Amino acid sequence: MADAKREIERKYESDDGGLPDLTGVGPVAAVLDKGLVALDATYYDTADERLTAASLTLRRRTGGPDAGWHLKFPVAPGVRDEIRAPLSDTVPEELAALVRSRVRDAELIPLVRLRSARDVRHLVDAGGALLAEASLDTVTAERLTGKDRAAQWTEIEVELADGGDPALLDRLEKRLRKAGVRPAGSPSKLARALELTGGSRRTGTGPRPPVTAGDHVLAYLRAQRDVLVELDPAVRRDLPDAVHRMRVATRRARSTLRTFRGLLDRAVTDPVGAELKWLAGELGIDRDQEVLADRLTTALRSLPPALVTGPVPDRLTAWARARHGGAHAHLTGVLDSRRYLTLLDTLDALLADPPLRTAAGRKPRKALAKAVRKAERKLTDAVEQALRLPQGEERDLALHAARKKAKRTRYAAEAATEALGGPARSLTRSMKSLTTLLGDHQDSVMARRTLRELAAVAHAAGESTFTHGLLYGREEARAAATEAELAARWKEIGSGAAG
Repeated sequence: MADAKREIERKYESDDGGLPDLTGVGPVAAVLDKGLVALDATYYDTADERLTAASLTLRRRTGGPDAGWHLKFPVAPGVRDEIRAPLSDTVPEELAALVRSRVRDAELIPLVRLRSARDVRHLVDAGGALLAEASLDTVTAERLTGKDRAAQWTEIEVELADGGDPALLDRLEKRLRKAGVRPAGSPSKLARALELTGGSRRTGTGPRPPVTAGDHVLAYLRAQRDVLVELDPAVRRDLPDAVHRMRVATRRARSTLRTFRGLLDRAVTDPVGAELKWLAGELGIDRDQEVLADRLTTALRSLPPALVTGPVPDRLTAWARARHGGAHAHLTGVLDSRRYLTLLDTLDALLADPPLRTAAGRKPRKALAKAVRKAERKLTDAVEQALRLPQGEERDLALHAARKKAKRTRYAAEAATEALGGPARSLTRSMKSLTTLLGDHQDSVMARRTLRELAAVAHAAGESTFTHGLLYGREEARAAATEAELAARWKEIGSGAAG
């Protein structure tokens, strides 16, 4: 099984190639010589270096205390999450899955071999606790694809111990700079190896700044595609909020295709939108469960103990765990499916050769504003229709439909922000407020439905359903208050949507 580790380190180079004495820097009481370690790492990537382009590294390394497979994801400058798996002859499936959104059907092949002679020093405090590890690495790099080319260099690496204070790295860097050591010119050994042995195949300059209306829409759509690909590993790892963010990106992409139909050929984009709707639905299974569990757990904890009758907390916990475990396993299967990978390929193809209509070539301000205004008008009609209905299931459904239109208006304003400026930013804020209000109402609807189901299970087991009924009543009152707030605020919020 793979495990994860947060790696915080900095790399340096020096003309004389030595490691200065770091004793006495901050809490560093002693520097212990741990001897030489021989490391042999082979880095894997696709032939067109997709992982390298995304600053991901996948390697198989022998030697040292952490021999095995390592997959590293960038988190921030000098900070990476390292996912580890035991040594094997082929790329472990658990690591291959984490890069599948980028690799797709391409083959992972050996790209570069790095052999390092590592002179290790442990920086410890007065009690002997490890603060950081400093090493002097003599590296030999060998390119394994194309023409065989090799390179050699020496670098210094300082890695913070687990749970260490990052401020120590600043103090150590100050000492290193005084000794003539400077930050490395490359962010990683692999990047330097590629540079010295022939460079990366990725030499594009990226998309040009948006000029036309179509450019702005494609830039927004491209950003959502990038989020989908980047969040795929986080969803697989079940990291907090990853499913929610991926679902939002999916909805943004679909909404963009629907809102700006006047700029894009629907014959091409409608089928893509249908697949995005499917993906959002699959992501929603896990996300909706997560939201419901948090809402019900919080509500239950707010009750006085005397009002909690029967094993309600235990049943709620068991329900949440069972639902989440099943939902996550299902979602992982979705991300491994041919249908999902084909959708990513389709988005790539659409962005590479966009199906633009004539209007897409026009100046952005007028064309984008027209689409945003149309979305606003649909929202206005939906909210006002919902508010005319009596309280009950029909109004609940109408408010949920209005919420979807509020999101679509928000995403349209976001896509047009660079072209429309302040008015689009103001509309985005207004729509965010409105969707939050309507979202709370929909969560209450779903919570009441779940409480009815849990109460039925409790009743069948001969348990009291008093607490379920109490929570149901509170949710009902909360929904009514939300509807009243919406009615009171709509004149202010809707004044912008009316134009």
